Amino acid sequence: MLTRHGYETAVKGSNGFVCAVERSWMSQYEFPEFWNPHMRGPLCYNPAAVRSILPYTIRRTELVLAGRSKAQMAAAIKDGIDKHTLPPLEPGAMTYMLSKQQYLNDEAHNWMPHLMFYFPRANGTEWGADLPASPVMLNPQFQHSPEAMSVIMVAAAHWSDGTPAPAMR
Repeated sequence: MLTRHGYETAVKGSNGFVCAVERSWMSQYEFPEFWNPHMRGPLCYNPAAVRSILPYTIRRTELVLAGRSKAQMAAAIKDGIDKHTLPPLEPGAMTYMLSKQQYLNDEAHNWMPHLMFYFPRANGTEWGADLPASPVMLNPQFQHSPEAMSVIMVAAAHWSDGTPAPAMR
């Protein structure tokens, strides 16, 4: 859970997954709602994402809590990658965001349940993203950031409570 001092463990699990609630500063740096205080993104990281994606969430959060600007945050992330204090992306890293409690921005609110798959930065069409009738979407989250990764999102049919998801538009 997020505290004044950063993320802290609320409940220790045993399956290697970690669940957290990301905030707006995990969006792409150019996103107009980067500082939106309402944004809440409850998600769960698989073990590969715990090792290679979660450290970026923790680091960005530390930088925000220290009062850093977006430019300072991007520079610190780049420095962490260059100095190997932030890990490289692991194959198989994925997260899922299936809770209706998500509030992704002031327009999308609780957009839809989805899975996110991380891979080295690439054109989303190589993965079938954003093509006509494809259920695969490219999240531009890291397309222009020092993290140098891409995120493919795949919508899920149901929320975590079992209710049907909204129809894809």
